[in-house]
Order: sequence, then C-alpha cells, then structure tokens
Amino acid sequence: MIRINEESKQFHLTNGTISYIFHIMKNGQPGHLYYGKALRHQDDFSHFQTYENVAPNTTHPFEGDPGFSLETVKQEFPVYGKGDYREAAVLIEGEQGQLISDFEYTSYQVEKGKSALSGLPSSYAADDQAETLRIQMIDPFSKVEVELVYTIFSDDPVIARSCRIKNSGEETVQIKRLMSLSLDLPEADYDMLHLSGAWARERHLQRKRLSPGIHQVSSQRGASSHQQNPFLALKRTTATEQTGEVMGLHFVYSGNFVAQAEVDHYDTTRLQMGIHPTRFEWNLSPEDSFQSPEVLLTYSDQGLNGLSQAAHRLIHDHLIAKRWVKKERPVLINNWEATYFDFNEQKLDKFAAEAKELGIELFVLDDGWFGKRNDDTTSLGDWFVDKEKLPNGIGALAEKVKAKGLQFGLWFEPEMISPESELIEQHPEWVVGMPDRPHTLGRNQLVLDFSNPEVVDYLFERMSSIIEETKLDYIKWDMNRNITEPFSKTGTAPGEFFHRYLLGVYELYDRLTTNYPDVLFESCAGGGGRFDLGMMYYAPQAWASDDTDAVERLKIQYGTSIAYPLSTIGSHVSAVPNHQTLRETALKFRADVAYFGTFGYELDPSQLTEEEKAEVKKQIKTYKQVQPLIQSGTFYRLSSPFDQSETAWMLWDEEKREGVVGWYKPIFYPNPKNNQTLKLRGLSESASYEVAGLNRTFYGDELMQRGLPLGIEFNGANTGSIDRGGDQQSHVYFIKEL
Repeated sequence: MIRINEESKQFHLTNGTISYIFHIMKNGQPGHLYYGKALRHQDDFSHFQTYENVAPNTTHPFEGDPGFSLETVKQEFPVYGKGDYREAAVLIEGEQGQLISDFEYTSYQVEKGKSALSGLPSSYAADDQAETLRIQMIDPFSKVEVELVYTIFSDDPVIARSCRIKNSGEETVQIKRLMSLSLDLPEADYDMLHLSGAWARERHLQRKRLSPGIHQVSSQRGASSHQQNPFLALKRTTATEQTGEVMGLHFVYSGNFVAQAEVDHYDTTRLQMGIHPTRFEWNLSPEDSFQSPEVLLTYSDQGLNGLSQAAHRLIHDHLIAKRWVKKERPVLINNWEATYFDFNEQKLDKFAAEAKELGIELFVLDDGWFGKRNDDTTSLGDWFVDKEKLPNGIGALAEKVKAKGLQFGLWFEPEMISPESELIEQHPEWVVGMPDRPHTLGRNQLVLDFSNPEVVDYLFERMSSIIEETKLDYIKWDMNRNITEPFSKTGTAPGEFFHRYLLGVYELYDRLTTNYPDVLFESCAGGGGRFDLGMMYYAPQAWASDDTDAVERLKIQYGTSIAYPLSTIGSHVSAVPNHQTLRETALKFRADVAYFGTFGYELDPSQLTEEEKAEVKKQIKTYKQVQPLIQSGTFYRLSSPFDQSETAWMLWDEEKREGVVGWYKPIFYPNPKNNQTLKLRGLSESASYEVAGLNRTFYGDELMQRGLPLGIEFNGANTGSIDRGGDQQSHVYFIKEL
C-alpha cells in the first residue's frame, strides 16, 4: 500500500480507495502533492507541484529562485519563521529564544501493521490490515529530530497521522506548538462541518462556507468539551449525505484541542488538528522525546453518510477494545433519576427485583453510595461505602443484586474531590490550583491533580478494591466539571499540566481495563463533555448527554452519528415529565429513539403502571432484535432534524440481509403533504423485501426511489381512514430481504 519513487523521493499511500501523495522538496522538507480518490501509481508525480505563483513580495529561501516559496507551496509539516505566514504545524524554541525550524529529510521506514503510541490511546491494526510509513527529519543546527508517522489501512479510506519530536542536541528546547496533522489542499470550495453545543444539547451539526481566514473549533477546558467536539469535516459545497467528496478529522485525544481550516490569499486550504497551543509549552531535555496524539483522516466520495460509515468501521474494528467489538451490551437501569441521593439498601433491593421482572440485565447504582454523600457538596474522593445507607456494605448489595440474576454496576467520579471530604483534609496538595489562592468551584467540587502519580496510584487502589469486593460488571466514569486554575503543586511546569493531567487519566483507565478486562466502562462527563475517541479506546460506550428527552435526543444522536458509531452512544428511556425539559412524551416514542444506541432505562419501575410494565418488557424484546444491527450494521441517515420536521435513519446488515428503520415526527403540522413516504438506502434494486407489519412485499428500487409508505396521516378531515396523527409520531420498521 506504500509505493516509493526512490529517485524523486515521492511517497504514495494507496489502498485502491484513496491516495495520499507527498514528496521531499528541494529544501529537504516534505511537500504535499495529492489527497483524495485513489490514483494509479506513476513513476513520477513531479508535475503535481507547480511554482508559477510568483508575486513581487513573495519570500523564497533560494537566491535567484523566487518561484520556490514556502508561502505558496503545499506542505506536510509547515514551520514557523521561514517565510510561510500561515499557521505552522510546529514551533520550537531554544534556550535563547531561537527558532528551531530547519528540519531536513534524512530517511524513511516502512512497517507492516501499526504500533501503539506510548502512553496515549490510538488505533491498532495487524500486519495484514495496515502499513506504516515513518519519515525522519532533523534540524542540523539544534539536532532536534522529527518523525512523521503515516498509517494507511487496507480496508478503510483512513490514514492515521501523528508525529514524534526527539531532542538529540545538548540544550533543552521548548515545544510551543505541535499539530498532529497539517494538510494543504489546493482549493477552498468547501463547507466546514463540526459538532457544537452545550450541556444538554451536545453535538448539534453546524455548517459554514469556507472563506479567506481561519475557521476554528477548539477547547481550552482541560476536556474535549460539550461546546466543541474534536471532529471536523470539509465537504464539497455540492456534496450531500449520499453524494460528493467529504474528508473528516477525528482527534484521538480527550483534552485541549484545536481543529481549523485556514484559507489563504491563493484559496489554498490548510487543515490542521492538534493539542491547543494556549497553555501548552513542553520542555524537552536532551535525549527526551514527545509523542503527539493521533489524528484519523477519512475520505469519502459518497457524501457525508459515506464518510460516517468509513469512520464507524474504523472505530469499530481498529480503536474500540477487541473484547467489546462483537459483544452485545447489557440492557441497564440506572437509579439516578429514580432516587437521586435518597436511597437505602431496602429501596435498592426492591428496585433491582422490579427491574429483573421487566427483563433488565444490569443494575447501576449511581451517585451517593460513598462517604457522606447526601447531596453534591461532599465526599467526592472518599471512595468508601456509606454505612448509613448500606449498613452491610457495597459487597453485600452487589451479592443481592447478582443473586437476582442481574449484573451490578457503579458510578464513580474519580477525577474530582469535594471541599468537604476526608481526602482533602489528608491531601490538600492533591487539589489542582495555586496554594493560598482562591479556587473556582464547579458543581460544588474541585479537581484532583492527575499529573501527580500518587493520585493515580491512590485511585487505582480504591477502585480496584471496590471492583473486587463487588465482582463489578460495569463502571460509569463521570467527570462533571472542567479545569480552572491549572496548576500542580508537584512542580509540574505550568505549560505541561493539561497534557500530563490527561496522561494520568489515561494511565488509570489503562491499569483498570488491563487488570479487569471484563468490566464494561461507560465514559461520562456531565453527559457528553468528553465524547471522543481517546475515551472510547478504553470505554467502548459513552453517555451521550444528560438530556434524556426523546425529542432533544433526535438532534443529539443524529449529530453524534456523523462522527461516531451507534454502539458508542448511551441512549436510555427516562421518566416523564423529563427531568431536563419537563416535556412529557409517550413511552413508545422514548423507546423508539433510544433503540438506536446502547439501550437502557432511567426511571423508577415501581412508578410504572401494569400496562407500562408490559410495554417495557416488549421494548426490551424489540431492542434484542435491533442490538445485533447496532454492533454490525451499516448506518444510513435518511432525514435530518436540523433541516426537516421529520427524522429518520436506518441500519442494514449486508450479510444477514436484514435491517431496521427508525422514523420520527415530534410535532404535528396541520394539512400535511400528500406524498408520505421515506426513501431508504443501501438495498439491492432488484431484490424483494418484506417489511414487518405491512401486508405486501417491495422491490429495493421502489423502497429507495419512491420510498417506504408511512401510512395515511390525519389532515383535519379524513378521520375515517388515518393510520397516524398528532404529536410524537414514531415507528420502527424491520426489513428483511426475501
């Protein structure tokens, strides 16, 4: 998959679907030539680079050769201070403030498969699934070395990019900016898509047309954030969900990030993603090295849906831990919205018994089981059972739950500490922030210093003890506030704090998942505040949002599906009136939305009527039909809640020749249109299909071109012949090829 023209120093990465081509320019730096749909290999790609844009004031490194300018050529690893006035991929300073930027190519290596990144989550691949190219460069003055790493996967239109800096010189240097990926594109005819929002309305799809200047999304919160997700896509302005060119970037990282598209005065687009340079300064002593996180670059010529499908496959097959790829996730019930902090052993025992009767498989005890945690002002950090609520201990409760045939799960918030806790009295130096200065609270809590190895060791001991005592099956790892006053009392350099903090989080995750591989982790950060691939490497599913309202979840789950597979999306049926919106929705509507993710419940079973209990039992059986498709099916978005009054999506399993469609209309509009069909995708035109509940068969071309009939809708007058009407309409259709 990696072809090299030795004489011209040209590198062509191709798997028959995509091509990525670059070369070594006359100044010794790598220059970009092409990225997009696969091209046949040629002996020479030199004609892909032209030098005709020569302006009177253009900078150029070679006397008498104004045509070669870093201001105009497309590059792979642009540097600061050498005539390119666009955003650099790297900025390194020496002890006297001198720029270290004269990186020159020295050699390359090609490897089968893909190696892990030290201390960081990253994609993985066996020797027959990928090839990796390593480009070595050095600054001859400082002896600082750079290694650019490119991995191309055999079956997916994806290239993984990262880089590593090593100081082989004699002086300490400081990395001030380092992008994991920088890609120069020859045009600017793109729309930029990204996922933005806030708590309770995460990952709403945003779209803007590129124009001259910098278009940026970022986070400086110490987490990837509710506000901006570490994903960015560029699509051709004419591209749709199903057609046209789209490329996307995923950051395999959970902390501060920047993703941007910069359009220059020649309509060249520079696409970059990496650690946010604000408050990032990494001191690199002689012989030390720094590894950047990984970016996954994905291409599709089949629209945004094609991009999503490629990303879903890559995440499913090459990022999520192998033990969870095929394993079906249990249907869970969480007690939080049912009890909040008000529970005891008897109440939980009854709760679990009622849950088992409904067909629930996993009982999760949320916040409030430890310390003196009767509200959100105390006890975070004190991971010892509250004997007033659970006098027989957490192990005894777990034993009772398991005796009923349920799995047992617990909520933790290991990264936080309460100002009123035993741990803060014992270790005030473990709190993030300057000593003897006021600390900012978030949700009445402070942050533990995960850049301190003692903190990680303490939490590993505490969590391990509880896992073993309870024979735990599941952990919900929450993080309810972002970092302020970023300072470690250990002496960690301030510019290194955010990254070292996150390395500590990853280390704890790694130690726990390695020692307890059968425990299912679900990540959470006040809902969807850390919904990223860094977390998914350890926790194969994430709580999509604290907002469980089914109407709002249509946008949240639709937007999330742009970048992430359904098997990662925590989606539950909650009580009504909804605790985030006060909206009342039908139990059927709530379940029809929640099926398309990792399914569960957030309610009190004792508050359900007998009719509702019977319906919940049917819902769980229905989800068991959907669940295999969640794990292995191909996902198609059919109608967007951001553009339409109706939302629709479908899953199709090509091998089993079966699928499921979800269709939703939250609000009724009077006198609706007459053509009430839904066009499906991914079927065979000539095949016949059976749709459960409809008394006829359909050819694939009819279902895709004319559409699936949705039934006659009430229009104010046709009372005798309607199939549906009113608010909160929804339907789940099961389809099978005959």
